Amino acid sequence: MAQDNTGKFVWFIAGAAIGAAIAILYAPQSGSETRRLIKQKTREGREALAEGGRDLVEKGRDLYEKGRRVAEDAAEMFERGRRLVER
Repeated sequence: MAQDNTGKFVWFIAGAAIGAAIAILYAPQSGSETRRLIKQKTREGREALAEGGRDLVEKGRDLYEKGRRVAEDAAEMFERGRRLVER
């Protein structure tokens, strides 16, 4: 489920960036103002992607930790079962 949300977030950012680029290129502004807006939107997009990447890494770490705990619990249960069978 988290993966679905991450994918939607990436597509949202991509769509917003494309929409912003088209709007800036068709806006009646001077060249220097247009370049400034492009720089600003590029920076904002880069920051949003970096934040999304950090969130993705954090979710990956959480998932790894949960998997590790499940594996440890399963190993402990297996060991308990093995000891019961040995009795």
